[in-house]
Amino acid sequence: MSMMVSPLIANVHFPPISEVKRWLSERPDDGQELIDLCQAVPDYAPAPELTEHLSHLLCDPLMSKYSPDEGLPEVLKAVCGYYGGKYGAQLSPDNFCLTIGASQAFWLAIVTLCRAGDEIVVQAPYYFDHPMALDILGIRGVYAPFVEAEGGVPNPATIARLITDRTRAILVVSPSNPTGAITPPGTIRELFDLARRRNIALILDETYNEFIPGGIRPHELFSDPAWGDHFVQIASFGKTFALTGYRAGMLVTSGEFIGHALKAQDTMAVCQPRITQHAVRFGVENLAPWVAANRDMMSRRHDLFRAEFMQPGNPFRLAASGAFFAWVRHPFNGCSGRQAAKRLVDEAAILCLPGEVFGPGLEGYLRLAFGNIREDAIPEAVRRFRQLTL
Repeated sequence: MSMMVSPLIANVHFPPISEVKRWLSERPDDGQELIDLCQAVPDYAPAPELTEHLSHLLCDPLMSKYSPDEGLPEVLKAVCGYYGGKYGAQLSPDNFCLTIGASQAFWLAIVTLCRAGDEIVVQAPYYFDHPMALDILGIRGVYAPFVEAEGGVPNPATIARLITDRTRAILVVSPSNPTGAITPPGTIRELFDLARRRNIALILDETYNEFIPGGIRPHELFSDPAWGDHFVQIASFGKTFALTGYRAGMLVTSGEFIGHALKAQDTMAVCQPRITQHAVRFGVENLAPWVAANRDMMSRRHDLFRAEFMQPGNPFRLAASGAFFAWVRHPFNGCSGRQAAKRLVDEAAILCLPGEVFGPGLEGYLRLAFGNIREDAIPEAVRRFRQLTL
């Protein structure tokens, strides 16, 4: 191995989406149009009024300047208002740091909370970027197993048994990437209470919080007077406002924690781009009906996908599903998820992700992202699964 590469990063697997997309150059040209169920990207554009608003700001010389590390005061004030409506939360600007996507918010949280040798209890299947970051930083992930009978919802008793003296946090994603499962508010409360009893943090990644059917409040943690002592939220407006390339992430926790996180923020990114901040402000102040309409559309896609996929005769089995994702058990005994996903690319022109990139022992599963497949394409996608020869 080259002396220029850290052994920690050398042992981390290659980014899964990039790996799978490389397969496209190898697949036979059989005339089938590719159905991309690989990456969770909204297939619709940002709201026209948002792009129109931003177009008028681009000529402002301030748009090319730094902002304060945590974000512009007027943007943070607008985000506080959003949290009041979404969570019933009475937050202040010092509870926030705007970041370069949710991934950077996660890095900020981890480097502020942990040092090499610490442990994080991670609910599997996990979002693959999270353990990649932990491995690079020398932090040990301890994985709570996926239980198909429980639909992938975390079990607080199971997680409690995995906590040791080295544990610094419990990490959960809800709605889940990759399963789509929504952790009930009561379970989130149990996990928070567990974290408080063990004097650790609950890190909750809520990137897909605006895709819970009906716009139901995800939890009531912010109503606890001492919520910030043991709760760290990872958030994003990228999926919410179809701004994934704008990298509109956010870290939300106590003012004291944010104060320390800003030391890392200044060395990582300095600040979220101003144009992204203005997009976030416009979105939270003006686009609630647009967000609700897209939430309803995504719910229809999910309902149609479930109805089609679960018809008798499908060799693939739906293990869990929800906002943006389906978690599917493939029928190829003895095959890894990579082998199954490669067969789908080559024989059915369907691109998806193998289960093992979301956790150990998950080779029998595949992740499907239907955020970027329109309703009229869903029946054809499911037909291809059904017709694949075992």
